[in-house]
Amino acid sequence: MATKKPETHNAPVDRGLGYEPRDANVKALLQFGFWMAVVLAVTMVGMKYTFDYFKKDIPLGPTASPMVKETDRMLPPSPRLQVQPHVELQDYCAAQQRDVNTYGWVNQQSGVVRLPVDRAMDLALARGLPARSAGAVDTPTVAGETDVQGQCGYLTEVEAKGPSGEGGEAKQ
Repeated sequence: MATKKPETHNAPVDRGLGYEPRDANVKALLQFGFWMAVVLAVTMVGMKYTFDYFKKDIPLGPTASPMVKETDRMLPPSPRLQVQPHVELQDYCAAQQRDVNTYGWVNQQSGVVRLPVDRAMDLALARGLPARSAGAVDTPTVAGETDVQGQCGYLTEVEAKGPSGEGGEAKQ
């Protein structure tokens, strides 16, 4: 069975308006956009005044609880975050090297002094050490060969010289 097409060769075609007449309501969209901009502007102005208000240094006032002392509201105890940890470590290692390599008093009233390590080893060799039997000596084991130097072991000669290449000795 064949279908027959109607013969409309010369019939006029009504294309209508060319768009859906029930599209979005432009007036309502513009009103929504306007009020959204008003809400955003009011929110931004309100946030600016809020930030300005909280930026002021307002005294803390009395403590919230009578159990809290005023001294508890100070800086926390050490250790605190370090501003320049690498520089502080270099200073610490330099102080350790100075203590190991120089003479000084540990406790002057008791007569306790600090000797350089090389001098102390020479005195120990000259005076001798108490002897032990060979079976009583345990050989210590080191977990990692790289950590024998301690926390200052990674400081190299290049870092001790400084950026210009001139400078003192290595801090190892």
